[in-house]
Amino acid sequence: MEIRNQAISNLPSPISLMEITRHFTATTFVVYKNKVLLHQHKKFGTWLPAGGHIERDELPEIAAVREVKEETGLDVTLYNPDTPLFLADDESCQLHRPMHLLLENINPYHQHIDFIYYGTAVSNQLNPARGETDRLRWFDEADLQNTQMPTNVLVCAQEALALLGQKD
Repeated sequence: MEIRNQAISNLPSPISLMEITRHFTATTFVVYKNKVLLHQHKKFGTWLPAGGHIERDELPEIAAVREVKEETGLDVTLYNPDTPLFLADDESCQLHRPMHLLLENINPYHQHIDFIYYGTAVSNQLNPARGETDRLRWFDEADLQNTQMPTNVLVCAQEALALLGQKD
């Protein structure tokens, strides 16, 4: 806990926390067979998984699936690391737990609280919605090692492949 708190307090920010805008986002590392899908961000040029802002009153897992569909055209099944504790009823249901929850600095005034999911696709045929990036690429383990990307993206992509990728 102390290491995590120190990491949060060490995040570069010249302004007080009261002046930071935080948005909730949902991200999905999509796996098909032994590859994981990433796109090259239009503005930053870096390789990232599908994801985006969670809309008002939207559940994070619904946003994760929606963003994948919009950005790639793929239908995805989210991986749930939890065993269901009970069947859904009129009082409650169990949501998919994200694999990770990250605090990401977008700029000194803007942070994302990112729900990180892993999921599988039944096809690798891409059809992004109009206006979305067309710079999509399937990466295997070797491709990941040989491509520059943020550390958190690399680590999560490798973990998603290890958990959900088909072994040859």
